[in-house]
Amino acid sequence: MTDHLSHAHDNEGYEHSDVNVKMIVIVAVLIVAFLAVSLLVLDQYFEFVTQETIYKEQLAPQSVALRDLRAREAETLNSYKVLDSAKGVYQIPIDRAMQLIAEESYKASQKK
Repeated sequence: MTDHLSHAHDNEGYEHSDVNVKMIVIVAVLIVAFLAVSLLVLDQYFEFVTQETIYKEQLAPQSVALRDLRAREAETLNSYKVLDSAKGVYQIPIDRAMQLIAEESYKASQKK
């Protein structure tokens, strides 16, 4: 009867063979290698995109038309000019215009 009970316990859901350590080590090494290669590839891709963006935004030569347009914009934003003297319409630099609007708004809020 004890022989029958001990034999019944042998089949109760646990593994009777050893773990294949060699296979676990191989899988672990492959996973670590894959992660390392993935990180290196992502790092190189990030570096490439960063350098390409820097080149496009700062180092690439600008077209003559774009340079002329930017020069006209800068002059329009930063110069004084009489647009219509009969109506009293003048062009002033954008910084000065913002300052005047702010002062006008501040004075209006003080009167209330």
